[in-house]
Amino acid sequence: MNKTVILLLLIIYSSLTQSKAQPFLLKSQTKPSFSFKIYYGSKGKGAFVQYTGQKGIIPLRLKSYKRDSTDREYGQPDEQVYFWDEIVDGKMSGTYSLREGLRYITDAWYLRGRDNRKFDLEEPKEKEEYDGVGKYLLHGTLIEFNHFYNDTLIFRYPNKTVSVLILPEIIQPGGARQSHIADYNFDGYDDVGFSVTDAGMGVYQQYTIYLYNPKYQQFYKLQEPEYNEKIKCSCLCDVTVDEKKKELRTSCRGGARWWHDVWRFKNSKLEWVSSKAEPPEN
Repeated sequence: MNKTVILLLLIIYSSLTQSKAQPFLLKSQTKPSFSFKIYYGSKGKGAFVQYTGQKGIIPLRLKSYKRDSTDREYGQPDEQVYFWDEIVDGKMSGTYSLREGLRYITDAWYLRGRDNRKFDLEEPKEKEEYDGVGKYLLHGTLIEFNHFYNDTLIFRYPNKTVSVLILPEIIQPGGARQSHIADYNFDGYDDVGFSVTDAGMGVYQQYTIYLYNPKYQQFYKLQEPEYNEKIKCSCLCDVTVDEKKKELRTSCRGGARWWHDVWRFKNSKLEWVSSKAEPPEN
């Protein structure tokens, strides 16, 4: 199986597990009955809950995340297990946990802090039609976007200011916008990124990244570097983070080859480090 086919399968799988699954509506199986939507991003980051009938939201602090691949040898997809602490008025007031498979939830529960009462949770049998809305809560900022139906990106900051921006449109028919949370500039603060499939062969993701500035407590778009003949990819494509080396790596396809660029941050700007090419595909 060549790299193009593998990458296409990964894109499809990622769009199913990441883009289309958010948020989940969960209901208590025990009285008193209640329900809420839970939102979260990459590896459980940026999480919060919003209870049905309530306008406010409750932040969740990631306690632990684990990818369970024990059944992969039997052809089953990985499952992801999350634990979050519920934070109310700056204090931990409960714990949430769930196991996420391929667009389904199991082993979900809420432990109420004041009396240690455990509520088992489940998805309703009749699921709502998903409207594509995604939301994250990062550094007190509510981030709103849509995976399918529009290109609007909204940052709602703790000081009540609102920034409305436009993301690159989805070009590929039936495509979905993916979302990512990572520390892209290695400053200790998570940032947020969005990606869409390229308009050519549709085999890689083109990224738009917003970096969090802790001094000003706002998100700013990462400016793409000026490209020259040394750089092989003319976009931030298939971005991956090398935390150990503090490098960003990008990949793209040109002609029959795959190209890879390596970047580092210097004075808050991306600087090219190196490039290499894979052998042409047969």
